Amino acid sequence: QALYGGGRPGDDARARRGGERTAGLGGSAPQVARWLGDIRTYFPSSVVQVMQRDAVERLNLSALMLEPEMLEAVEPDVHLVGTLLSLKAAMPETSKETARMVVRKVVEELERKLSARTRSAVTGALDRSARVSRPRHRDIDWDRTIRANLKNYLPEYGTVVPERLVGYGRASRGVKKDVILCIDQSGSMAASVVHASVFGAVLASMRSLSTRLVVFDTSVVDLTDALDDPVDVLFGTQLGGGTDINRALAYCQSQISRPAETVVVLVSDLYEGGIRDEMLKRVAQMKAAGVQFVSLLALSDEGAPAYDRAHASALAALGAPAFACTPDRFPEVMAAAVEKRPLPVPDDSL
Repeated sequence: QALYGGGRPGDDARARRGGERTAGLGGSAPQVARWLGDIRTYFPSSVVQVMQRDAVERLNLSALMLEPEMLEAVEPDVHLVGTLLSLKAAMPETSKETARMVVRKVVEELERKLSARTRSAVTGALDRSARVSRPRHRDIDWDRTIRANLKNYLPEYGTVVPERLVGYGRASRGVKKDVILCIDQSGSMAASVVHASVFGAVLASMRSLSTRLVVFDTSVVDLTDALDDPVDVLFGTQLGGGTDINRALAYCQSQISRPAETVVVLVSDLYEGGIRDEMLKRVAQMKAAGVQFVSLLALSDEGAPAYDRAHASALAALGAPAFACTPDRFPEVMAAAVEKRPLPVPDDSL
């Protein structure tokens, strides 16, 4: 009531859109900032994020998000980061440092949640992809060895005779796989851009991988050099604009030197503004050369995304099913791609 309908003098200036009342803020910005701060005292973080997202949308607080006192009052989350990134071109100098602090807090929390699992899943997949049939004792994969020799089980001794040993190859200091993350930075993909930047930084920190991060709208920007700090990556993006997937894939294709050891991950809703047939032709060429191609309609927790179904069906026909992926499932997807085994595609995907 205090935020949306206090009946204050001068509120007659509130605009009406489609029959619904919207609040005019005027000189009440300090009250809004206090409210955004106060609700953190009374509600858990997950509820606060929903409430402030609603306030930002209903009260059109985007401009106020550029004020340092507002940024200090809010509960940082992925959606707020998306809002800040879309406004960064208009951000005054006084707000930029506060905005970076907000973005960094979200990035560090995501890294804390996602880093260990990603490293574990991908490292395990790299080791398994180098499996050998005559391993040294310390390189034996005992779980797989036992499963491979269950037919040799001796019940009277309660043991399995390991007729065939299965093991990992010895760790190599060289790069085993090349990973290219190709991220659509159109406005609808904000949450996916945030998560992809964090995953890109995690993958780039693994010596066995050579990771490249490419973002695109109608132009293509290679942000690989900024991967040591995902905050710098995010501030290097420009949310909004059109989409030219074909141009982005052309650039990614030009960066591939070892097709059989390369994983390309396209994160896009597939609304193509470029040349559709050329886009599909490039995907077919990469797959034919041995590239593991993964097409994600979203990389976020936001639920079922809107996407171009015709393009998704066309990719599926090429053997590159398109599906949405939550951040907690991405490590499993990457592990499957690295091992060249079927992707864990949801039943309702294309």
